[in-house]
Amino acid sequence: MKRPIRKAVFPVGGLGTRFLPATKAMPKEMLPVVDKPLIQYAVEEAQAAGIEEFIFVTGRGKQAIEDHFDRSYELESVLREREKRDLLESIVGWVPKAGQVSYTRQMDPHGLGHAVRCAKALVGDEPFAVLLADDLILSKEGCLAEMVEAYNDVGGNIIAAMDVPQEHTKRYGIVKPGKDGERLVEVKGLVEKPAPAEAPSRTAVIGRYILQPSVFDHLDQVPRGAGGEIQLTDALARMIGEVPFHGLRFSGTRYDCGDKVGFLHANIAFALARSDMRGEVEAILRDVNKQL
Repeated sequence: MKRPIRKAVFPVGGLGTRFLPATKAMPKEMLPVVDKPLIQYAVEEAQAAGIEEFIFVTGRGKQAIEDHFDRSYELESVLREREKRDLLESIVGWVPKAGQVSYTRQMDPHGLGHAVRCAKALVGDEPFAVLLADDLILSKEGCLAEMVEAYNDVGGNIIAAMDVPQEHTKRYGIVKPGKDGERLVEVKGLVEKPAPAEAPSRTAVIGRYILQPSVFDHLDQVPRGAGGEIQLTDALARMIGEVPFHGLRFSGTRYDCGDKVGFLHANIAFALARSDMRGEVEAILRDVNKQL
């Protein structure tokens, strides 16, 4: 019997240097897409997938994240007195319950694999999810919910995957595929950021993972990889053959919010997806286009 996915890890310890000076005093995960910070989208996606415990791997200067996932009694009181019920619901309706959120520090920035390893004591000996807030996905059904559904069928490790242009393989971890069922592809190997001519496929790893706890043993042993960091991809590659391993081509569209243009693209797309904003945003875009 497959053990359920109850816990999710959110690596949020990065410095966000690509968004300086905006991230000098504010975590990049708190950058808003329309009216919600990136990290809230990730947590809500996890909630929709049935996650019960939320583990944040933080670093220096991330206090704003902890405050965001706490109660603000003064603000709630003001909104209640002014009968701003919709606004009140927007700040309390999604907050995890007491005891569901925990934090641990990644004191040295040694890569994604190291960040995940920092959560070992909180995850324990059970399968878990990892969500990267930079990868924002617009879809009717949440990406992680789709992955949990697939996990319930095949078990093991599951990564979110999408096909990218050949020239972009050097930006991603790339899957060496086995049996390919269009949406679900067997993972026979993983290569971190290969040159286009050397890439085993165009199927890239995106920032959503369902992992077995044995990944921690490999993270303890894997040497530093690309960029001199402990790469999660390298640890996962060592697990191939130990557990079932698949990539899921998820529904919806992924936006790279670790990139300025991708972040802007996400804001436009998410605004257009809202009925209360679509008309005005379309008018703005037409007006901007006329000025170019």
